[in-house]
Amino acid sequence: MSTATELSLSASDFRDGIQYFAHPWPGADTLATKPAIGPSQTAIADPADPAAVFQTLLAADALRYLTLQICGSKASGHPGGYASSAEAHAALLMLGHKHIVTEVGHHAPGFYSAMFLDGSLEAMGINTAAELRARFRERHGLLGHLSGAIPGLLAPAGPLGQGQHFAMGGALLNPGTLFPVTIGDGGLGEPYILSAFMHFKTAFPQVTNFLPVLVWNGYSQEHHSMVSLLSNDAMIAYWKAHGFADVILVDAKDFDDANQDGAYVDSTRFSHSQRLAFQGAALEGIARAAKQALGGTLTAFVIKQLKGAGVHALGAKAHNLYPADTLDAEHIMNGLKRRALHMDAWDIVRMNLSRAGGGPAGQTVATERVRALPDLGTLPLVDYPLGENQVPATAFGAVVAAVGQRDPSFVVSNADGNEASAMKNINDALKIRHPTIDPLYNQSPSGQVYEPLNEDACAGLAAAIALFGGRSLWLSYESFAINGWPIVQTVSQAMAELRRKTPSQVNMFTAGALEQGRNGWTHQRPEIEAYCAAMMRNGNHYPLFPCDANMIQAAYDWALHSYNKSIAIFASKTALQVRTTLAQARQALEDGAVNLYESASTEGPLIVLAVAGDMILLPAFTARDALEKNGVRVRIVGIVNPRRLYRPGDVSWNSVSEPDEKFMSDAQFDKLFDGDALLALSGGPSATLEPVLLRANSKRDVLCWQRGETVATPGELMSFNGVDAPGIEARAKQLLGL
Repeated sequence: MSTATELSLSASDFRDGIQYFAHPWPGADTLATKPAIGPSQTAIADPADPAAVFQTLLAADALRYLTLQICGSKASGHPGGYASSAEAHAALLMLGHKHIVTEVGHHAPGFYSAMFLDGSLEAMGINTAAELRARFRERHGLLGHLSGAIPGLLAPAGPLGQGQHFAMGGALLNPGTLFPVTIGDGGLGEPYILSAFMHFKTAFPQVTNFLPVLVWNGYSQEHHSMVSLLSNDAMIAYWKAHGFADVILVDAKDFDDANQDGAYVDSTRFSHSQRLAFQGAALEGIARAAKQALGGTLTAFVIKQLKGAGVHALGAKAHNLYPADTLDAEHIMNGLKRRALHMDAWDIVRMNLSRAGGGPAGQTVATERVRALPDLGTLPLVDYPLGENQVPATAFGAVVAAVGQRDPSFVVSNADGNEASAMKNINDALKIRHPTIDPLYNQSPSGQVYEPLNEDACAGLAAAIALFGGRSLWLSYESFAINGWPIVQTVSQAMAELRRKTPSQVNMFTAGALEQGRNGWTHQRPEIEAYCAAMMRNGNHYPLFPCDANMIQAAYDWALHSYNKSIAIFASKTALQVRTTLAQARQALEDGAVNLYESASTEGPLIVLAVAGDMILLPAFTARDALEKNGVRVRIVGIVNPRRLYRPGDVSWNSVSEPDEKFMSDAQFDKLFDGDALLALSGGPSATLEPVLLRANSKRDVLCWQRGETVATPGELMSFNGVDAPGIEARAKQLLGL
């Protein structure tokens, strides 16, 4: 092939900004005279067609070229891992499969390149390669790791070990559509990926329309991958041990005629004929894997090729660009020149990818549309009488059961057991999805309750379903929720960016620290509340603290009628006094807080007890009695929806999809929280109390969770943490100077 040259192009030409062009490849005069995907086609007709193979390899090199060039334009980004997947990604696209997610956020520049070539990025005003370069890793552009806000891209990718959830959730919601997911062998070290696949396969054996594509390149970010020494047979066995009926592995080493050392080789160093042979094998393998996955056979595809294949460096050294790796650097220029294509080849690639899948992914994939959902109608909320003792979790469970009965695609996920959280009524109505039929344990192969004993798998499937337009619910013990929270955080941010409405991602956490006495500190970890509190400032995250069984029903109803939000409901599995009517509960959720009690007397100093939680109200009301006996007036305010208690300037509310500009006014806030002193209380960390502490005018203090200990009763645990009635009374008196 000849040396690449530079050409000047019209600013309206999509190729404007591509720096180097080359002479046509050998065979282009017969194999690239017209696009392999015709005007009325959505995919290549035959993966064995030499023209299809030739043009798929053109697409692979076009993707490599753009990936390196846009990274070089900012001397930043990650070209190496994606480069080793180019033949597989190009094959998926040429076969018409565009519902592609990834576990690897570092593959972002390759995915952006694909969306540029198929025309999806035109919706962002990115029409040329020059604009693609300019908008990479810039605000309002193409962020460094994948986002589902980019037209044509389905889901975010940042933390490793998450992409498989999106593939499985998409497959579950969209039968008959293939959801490939690319996985890096560096990320394969995460313990959740294959265990998540295996549990899903056991629970949903009929759902096989997802296709893991392992990019096995021997390296992680800065060193060899932990699976780099596995043999091909061992890798195949590894996947088969996790439920995959067939594993199709294409190893570049088998095609190497450049005598490269090691188990991992760079296919771009092969002769032209062997490059085509390798691409042909990958194309045929992907085609067979896709057909099997869509036909009911759980299948995985593995492409084995050296990291950095075809770009500026090899191995882990290809992973990341640094400030010196500019487009003027010799090694970057040489990498681009090696991948340069003829001008006509770019036209062929552009036409093929724009036709594949029926058009640009930004216009055709399922996640670009609002998903139609069954109407839930009026939910059967029960208005329990004031003063009656009811279990909040059980009251909540009855509403969840009704939702599942009215929406067959609704999924509830739980790792530690609904029955243990006083929500057996969910299992009674919706059944645990399990291959073993057993009425005693509410098990059914068609159940709607997904119970892997892994919070990552629970949170992952629920979050993916919500992001892709379905209704879901993740239930967890508060103490264990942190193990699944990272993907909820990822999806919360993704929902904040989406250009369409989708049901909010809803979670409910029971058995908080105060209920878990005899279990000891292993079950007393309320730090998840602090995580939620930190996320409130994002603009679309809402931790809710219903006071009783009526309010938790209202909270779930409120969550079900919201969009593009992340909502975490915290409630007890202990029978507690009903303190609000349903009408009061609904108003409290809208306002953010509710006055639960006020002393009748007008004499004496006023202490305001601002309480986040339900069980913590027990010592608060007991302390009230003691304080009133000492001539102190008491107002008890339930902090229900603390996000609404911030000032508008505290929260990035106007930067998110489906913005919520409702915040409690100063006048209403002062009416609720002003007194001679304010004592904020939480059975968890103090972070959820921040909105009140920021705005309160009175002298104020905090009592909250400190740490866990093995105790016999919740009361003893409260005492250990200083949030019992005597502790509240003493601190209140201290604040008032009594």
